[in-house]
Amino acid sequence: MRAPILSMFMASPFEGLQEHAEKVKDCVYIFQQAAECYISDKCGPFERFRTKIIELEREADAVKRRIRGHLPKGTLLPVDKFKLFRYLREQDHVLDAVEDVLDWMSYRTEPGIPPELKNDFRLFVDSVTGTIEELTKMVSVARSYFSSSSEEQRVLVKQIIHTIRAQEHEADQLEDKVKRKIFNMKTDPVSVFYLIRLAETIGSVADYAENSGDMMRAMVAK
Repeated sequence: MRAPILSMFMASPFEGLQEHAEKVKDCVYIFQQAAECYISDKCGPFERFRTKIIELEREADAVKRRIRGHLPKGTLLPVDKFKLFRYLREQDHVLDAVEDVLDWMSYRTEPGIPPELKNDFRLFVDSVTGTIEELTKMVSVARSYFSSSSEEQRVLVKQIIHTIRAQEHEADQLEDKVKRKIFNMKTDPVSVFYLIRLAETIGSVADYAENSGDMMRAMVAK
């Protein structure tokens, strides 16, 4: 009888969730470096960025498996287990989306961003990475809230979620601006397809960050 009772009071999975969020945050700097490298076409081998992201993605997967595998039936949690798993899935998708962006960039060896789009893509990437940075902050505050049930912490979590939504909206607007310019450029159809797909893939990073915020909102809801 002792083991099942003890399993109900195991360490909170939010420690692992924070660790996973830190892996996602680590990808921000690499993503920004890779994007600038690709946009400016003034850096060394692009492959090194993809390698770093792949390593982070593997480390994050290991954390994700540990979280899922160490929640025995009956473990007491401050939130619904399935909501927590759905949140983890969306947070994990953020890192997967960054990997997808770098994969797509790597498919074209020639300079992929026309001069008239370089600044627009830089602003777009900055807005997207901002959502990831807020995401990590949100998990840290949420972890404090779930351990203390502090209403002040809960309000702060909701404020960060609002910020993520606002940044995702800004990213959407910048994505639309970029795509309008692409469709009105005088270039070949392959380049149009490539650039549109690149913009949409970059935008998906912010989409998954917003989805994570929505799931966190469901977890802190009363």
